[in-house]
Amino acid sequence: MAKQTVLFPNEPNVVSVYSVAGPKEAEGHLGKFISETLTDDKFGESSFEKAECKMLSVAIKEAIKASGKTESDINAFLGGDLLNQIISASFAARDLSVSYIGLYNACATFSEALAISAALIDGGYFGATVAATVSHFASAERQYRYPLELGSTRPPQSQWTVTGAGAAVVAKCDGFPKLLAATFGKVVDYGVTDANNMGAAMAPACADTLKVLFRETGTTPSDYDLILSGDLGALGSRLLKKLCRDDGFDIEKNHADCGELIYNIDEKEYQGGSGAGCSAVVFASYIFPKLMRGEIKKMILVATGALLSSVSSQQGESIPGIAHAIILEGVCTK
Repeated sequence: MAKQTVLFPNEPNVVSVYSVAGPKEAEGHLGKFISETLTDDKFGESSFEKAECKMLSVAIKEAIKASGKTESDINAFLGGDLLNQIISASFAARDLSVSYIGLYNACATFSEALAISAALIDGGYFGATVAATVSHFASAERQYRYPLELGSTRPPQSQWTVTGAGAAVVAKCDGFPKLLAATFGKVVDYGVTDANNMGAAMAPACADTLKVLFRETGTTPSDYDLILSGDLGALGSRLLKKLCRDDGFDIEKNHADCGELIYNIDEKEYQGGSGAGCSAVVFASYIFPKLMRGEIKKMILVATGALLSSVSSQQGESIPGIAHAIILEGVCTK
């Protein structure tokens, strides 16, 4: 059987991060860790879509600045978003003087971008890249579901798309968290057709990717301080843990989910956060500092995506899921 896991023997590093998020995200548990929070969902722009693009541009440029590099030092920007033809990433890229590799795996795009960045750096092809993703609640709602003006009732299984962007500069530089390996997931479809139930659609793909990672790396869940899924939310996280137990590995003790972490979980947020910016914001705001301080010694980031569109949903298609995992090692602080 062909392997899905790529090892990075030269151990490229995440050398800097930056996060931007909206007012609602600022009120959540992680609000105080976010680099820049907005007071206006439109970020001073004329539309939510333009605001989304601006958030991504700011995150990329500030992450590059934080790395001590300039745009001329960056070989490529790898990233994407949820809007049609990933226009937020593409329009952000036109303001950068670097190569652009546009990616789309829905909410799994951030770990995909990190994994491909690591492969390019590890192979010696590039010296530095920036991996970044973004999403916006208002732009996603009117693309995938209903215009906000309708005031549509949200079902209890739904999640709240994160208004936020996160960026990470990847390069070879000692003294920063290492990228050790990546497992590229397969598309898994359990026949979920409810476009509001993202967690149920994505959990099987997440379980499948983790199973492959453990098998191909010869590790177990206990080898990691943290197994962080992307945006399964409360319901999806419970499904993931059940699927993992059924496959013979238990992640209960060290699993957390970005969608559960980012908001104060209550009836207003339903199952928690989602969106391509969800895992990027949580990683860039809360997780990266813990890796830098050595509080997390070894972890898995497995971002999850629901590969649906408004067209596929209207045609009655089920929702395929995807998950890509990356193994990170924190800075050793003896």
